[in-house]
Amino acid sequence: MVIISEREVALKLDEDDKLKHFREKFHFPDYVDDIIYLNGNSLGLQPKDTEKYVLKELKDWKKYGVEGHFESETPWLPYHEFLSKPMAKIVGAMEDEVVIMNTLTVNLHLLMVSFYNPKGKRNKILIEKSAFPSDIYAIKSQIQFRGLDPKEVLIELENDMDVEISNQKIKEIIEMNKDTLSLIMLGGVNYYSGQTFDMKSIVEWGHNYGITVGFDLAHAVGNVELNLHDWNVDFAVFCTYKYLNSGPGSVGGVFIHRKMINKNVHRFAGWWGHDKETRFLMEENFKPINTAEGWQLSNPPILSLAAILASMEIFEEAKMINLIEKRKKMIKFAREILLELDDKIIIITPNNNLSGSQLSIRILNHAKEIYQKLKDNGVVCDWREPDIIRVAFVPLYNSFMDILKFKEILMKVLKRES
Repeated sequence: MVIISEREVALKLDEDDKLKHFREKFHFPDYVDDIIYLNGNSLGLQPKDTEKYVLKELKDWKKYGVEGHFESETPWLPYHEFLSKPMAKIVGAMEDEVVIMNTLTVNLHLLMVSFYNPKGKRNKILIEKSAFPSDIYAIKSQIQFRGLDPKEVLIELENDMDVEISNQKIKEIIEMNKDTLSLIMLGGVNYYSGQTFDMKSIVEWGHNYGITVGFDLAHAVGNVELNLHDWNVDFAVFCTYKYLNSGPGSVGGVFIHRKMINKNVHRFAGWWGHDKETRFLMEENFKPINTAEGWQLSNPPILSLAAILASMEIFEEAKMINLIEKRKKMIKFAREILLELDDKIIIITPNNNLSGSQLSIRILNHAKEIYQKLKDNGVVCDWREPDIIRVAFVPLYNSFMDILKFKEILMKVLKRES
């Protein structure tokens, strides 16, 4: 019987990886030697072409001044439109359902103005108790803005056994509150546990009772399979600086399903959302663009959009279907080799076909010290109180050897602290 070592397996997987050349398209931090970057769920690495794309716009600004809106190679006036087609492919949408604008929480506020419509007893919102704090703050403030009490209106999904929120539980909560729920607003992937929700089913369960369904896709976009249009998702918001590698604080985006665009809804308006044909007539009355662009407020920051465009070129070449295929192999390999440490760690991320690139690992003893030792050994990962280390194996630039090296370093520091 031939015994194949983990190292041999990792090397073979890397050798057979048809996406391996994309690793060379990214800058890896060099503040320490032999860095293992596993923090793409917080901030993606910089594509090497990003500098070129941003510098091009700086040069055009220098050359053309205000005329760059019309005369530059990529005119600034319609610049955001260059991003709609590739982004629509990533989120599974029609091109007119997507627009890059603002940042995620700003966009959540804007879309809740339009699509959270409390009427009578149907005024409640369903969220995860473990949702990212910015979502919780935004949603509570939207409730208060309408003169309601979050304590009475907000329904929080509790985790089962401290980790997973099961499909059964979500369905039961929706059915229990079918007459009072106005909006379901969940994360596509939970930032803490890494759980990927069954968005397609959640939409179906909500729509069965006339409930609007939206998602925060911060940790989902560029990571997991999304078919927002076909799933009939009403709206979604996302950022671009995590798996989309577009830079710190980069411009976010929205998805608004066609059926919602044509509804007569309230919105906070701005001139960049005004009909393009008459925008510069400076008319007094607002006439929204009849696409997701109608929710825009102001002209977007071109330098940030340039970084997104650089990233979109990579996604266009790599294709999401290939990234998802590699990501599944990476997570399978990671789970298999980390089994050896199951007396010292617990992977709280649910193990199913929906899982994304993130594994959230509970360290059973000396958790903060273990995290610091990982950092000292060149592993860039992420800490969440009280005892969770988050790692993300990003198929565009991580290798199977990265996963093995992480496991070997983790095993070494766990032994030292035991």
